Amino acid sequence: MKISAALVKELRERTGAGMMECKKALVESGGDIEAAISAMRKSGQAKAAKKAGRIAAEGLIVIQQDSKHAAMVEVNSETDFVSKGDDFKDFCDAVAATVLRDTPNNLESLMAANLVGGEKSIEDARKDLIGKIGENVNVRRFALMETGNLAVYLHGTRIGVLVDMRAGNAELAKDIAMHIAASRPVCVSGDQVPAETIAKEKEIFAAQAANSGKPANIIEKMVEGRLRKFLGEITLLGQPFVKDPDQSVEKLLKANQASVAHFERFEVGEGIDKKSENFADEVMQQVQGT
Repeated sequence: MKISAALVKELRERTGAGMMECKKALVESGGDIEAAISAMRKSGQAKAAKKAGRIAAEGLIVIQQDSKHAAMVEVNSETDFVSKGDDFKDFCDAVAATVLRDTPNNLESLMAANLVGGEKSIEDARKDLIGKIGENVNVRRFALMETGNLAVYLHGTRIGVLVDMRAGNAELAKDIAMHIAASRPVCVSGDQVPAETIAKEKEIFAAQAANSGKPANIIEKMVEGRLRKFLGEITLLGQPFVKDPDQSVEKLLKANQASVAHFERFEVGEGIDKKSENFADEVMQQVQGT
């Protein structure tokens, strides 16, 4: 049967799919646009399942605030190109808005929630987006903090920081948030470092010091010194302040009678093992039909 250009255009606007894909779906459905949409959704979900194993290490960090909370989310895509598209950005914004609206306790609850501005769950909307853009998409994590003593910093779209500040002022809070973005502390203070991490580092330092041939009491002091240095490097309070390396963050906070109760720092793709692509091999595989 003949499919009108107006019908193809309507289906494209409703699905975001390509013209030929829309025309094919309409031919197969006998011109029934709702049946075509249903078939394309099923196809999109099949594509989503197929792409689920592909590494998504690009994406965006988005922060939104209301009168009570600030929400920060990381959503990943496979390529930086896709993360700059409006469809992906709109999805990320809607996910952050959903976190603010529902204040979920975990990622599973968030994925099951209805996406703000739509009638589907975030998980179903994610699958639809995969079918539309042709790349894997993952909602990786989110953080939620009350706004009462909050400092917020977003470095472009790739690094986000939320800081639960106590006392101090807005300028200090921003400086601390920027410091966290730049210096990557893993926690506020040494007592928050997991015991197994400290034990592992002590074991490594002891093995290194043992090769010096020095007496046991000297080796013990060497290990203690290296451990103090390690804790200073990974904890917020122990780090030199980025704007004034001659003083630590701890001294800066004390001078301003302020403290940091907690912080969250997200960086796009951190900790994800990125696949090293050999594009020449990939093209050859496509040519050979493998």
